[in-house]
Amino acid sequence: MGDRHSATGVHRLGPAALRAVEHAETEHIELTRFLYADHGGVIRGKAVSRSRLAERLTTGVGHTVAMMAMNMLDQLQDVEHLGPVGEVRLVPDPTTFVPLPYAPGAAAMLSDLRRTDGSPWPCCPRTFLREAIAALAAEGHVAVAAYEPEFTLGHRVPDPAGGLDRLVPLDDSLCYATTGFDAAHDYTMRLIHAMETQGLRVEHYHPELGHGQQELSIRHATAMRAADNQVLYRETVRGVALGMSMWASLAPKPLAGQAGNGAHLHLSLWDPELQINVFSDPADRYGLSATGYRFIGGLIAHLPALTALTCGSVNSFRRLAPRMWSSAYACYGMDNREAAVRICSPTGQDAEASANLEFKPSDSSANPYLSLGAVLHAGLDGIRRGLDPGDPVDVDPATLPEGRVPRLPTTLDEALDALEADEVLMDALGPLRSSAYLAVKRSEARAFTAQGAAYELFHHFRVF
Repeated sequence: MGDRHSATGVHRLGPAALRAVEHAETEHIELTRFLYADHGGVIRGKAVSRSRLAERLTTGVGHTVAMMAMNMLDQLQDVEHLGPVGEVRLVPDPTTFVPLPYAPGAAAMLSDLRRTDGSPWPCCPRTFLREAIAALAAEGHVAVAAYEPEFTLGHRVPDPAGGLDRLVPLDDSLCYATTGFDAAHDYTMRLIHAMETQGLRVEHYHPELGHGQQELSIRHATAMRAADNQVLYRETVRGVALGMSMWASLAPKPLAGQAGNGAHLHLSLWDPELQINVFSDPADRYGLSATGYRFIGGLIAHLPALTALTCGSVNSFRRLAPRMWSSAYACYGMDNREAAVRICSPTGQDAEASANLEFKPSDSSANPYLSLGAVLHAGLDGIRRGLDPGDPVDVDPATLPEGRVPRLPTTLDEALDALEADEVLMDALGPLRSSAYLAVKRSEARAFTAQGAAYELFHHFRVF
């Protein structure tokens, strides 16, 4: 193997890259997908043959810079420096190599977008999250996180009148009802096997409130791995469904009149050795430390802007409505599932280790690297400035007098306005990334506003 690398002029590969090449050979992987998530929240990529994998692990694959100005409708936006001139490299992280059980002969790796000289590119989403992780590390903290996605399982059915396809849910079972378990059983078993094969450790599963709606949660991980896992989760949910002639959608609101699909974000901060949960304080009435409250303070302060990154689509804001258990208000509370930030009850015998926050205005139409990175930047700002989150809300905020608790933005455009006005998040994003993201998202808002609800629902269940 070493001779072959030398013969092709490839620099000697590190241990993780060598393992990826060996796995591709022993497991008969013909194509390895180099995956990334774009500013539209779409997962895209290129595939490399087994014969070129060793070389491309080092050099990456050429990719036009313009793809980070593409929206979810495949409409290219006019963004300076993201046009027809310019090249980046799609460089995979070999530690993320996984076979794809739903696509025999294929594997995937999560990838960075790098300049041709190998340096970080300002529009790379993984780089943005890596910068947030580094900023936390400078304060002595490591973030541990897990997305908790929901999705709708069913079939994509052509309209007999020749209109837009419809998503027909698998069943109409009740929330948590055993008939829902039975209806989705074969799919769920294949999904769990596919998840576990890729190293995604399944923890819980149940049928949810909406028709055909499912929730399957996976175990937490450090921040970059958690975001990578969300990409693999989305790919696997849809890939397994396609292999069974079904359709799965993680869109926030794929069906009118049904419960929406969130991807709540659970997170905690730990010491560098991952031995001490920095969010835990057994002496506090909610078990939360001063650092935890300050982190919440940062989230509350930046919530309007955060939603532009954590609720990444026009469709997201159909879900963020009062009394929908989706969080429509900028507040926090202990086990308050209508608050944007929930302090979670401790689980098991080790209450200190299980202390965590749930960030609820989050869904799978968001780019997980931008979403988690923005949440970490906002929380870190709260820690640095010692922000007080105010009093917790222990009732449904919709029952309080109007104006007592601020509403979150009700449209994507409102959220984008808040993002543009948020100096902390705009500085963290940087000029190129922020201009590209805003251009892409503004274009989506215009497109769906002009076309109406049916067009919006179709394209969101199709893409996500």
